[in-house]
Amino acid sequence: MKPVITAFAASPDKGQGLARDMRVRWALEEVGQPYDVRLLSFKALKEPAHRALNPFGSIPTYEEGDLALFESGGIIHHIAEQHAGLLPKDAEARARAVTWMFAALNTIEPPIVELEQTRFFEEDKSWYHEHQAMVEGRVRDRLGCLSNRLGDADWLDGSFSAGDVLMVLVLRRLDGTGIVEEYQNLADYVARGEARPAYQRAFAAQAAVFTDANPGSDKVTRQ
Repeated sequence: MKPVITAFAASPDKGQGLARDMRVRWALEEVGQPYDVRLLSFKALKEPAHRALNPFGSIPTYEEGDLALFESGGIIHHIAEQHAGLLPKDAEARARAVTWMFAALNTIEPPIVELEQTRFFEEDKSWYHEHQAMVEGRVRDRLGCLSNRLGDADWLDGSFSAGDVLMVLVLRRLDGTGIVEEYQNLADYVARGEARPAYQRAFAAQAAVFTDANPGSDKVTRQ
């Protein structure tokens, strides 16, 4: 049985691979699991049928038989537990990979999201520049720590893992700001992630939504 994930029918990122369904698409592509996608309008996100899957009315969700999951990190952890390729077999290395999943979502992403919100919603406020500088400082503090830890390694902890899926896409949220480029090893790290064939397939699948003449809420099958 192929899992079904949900995605925006009209994503705010216009197919740039920043919406959170990209995380799940990439994980599924890495493990070679075919999947279906149900595209949803913003109105449909708030309707009871979708709220039953995701109480917060957002994407992505993941359905597999009677199992319904929400939150990209939880979904990716489930995929990684069910399929080889995203978590190491060694118990200690596996635990470290899961820790990096949490670090991406709980330590690195929050100040990045706050910076996004500052730029989108506060630019007309008198305190905008002061707040922006403060948040950028927090982002740089986190990225400096991450850069020091990554060093000259290719991936966060040995081989590529689910932690890298999440971290690369969290860092991509800074596209256009120039902040990641201040840390050459992080810029190279993101580029390595983007170069993976599974990433390329996931990116193309998400971008293809915007070439569909009638996106609606139809399922799009991935082979």
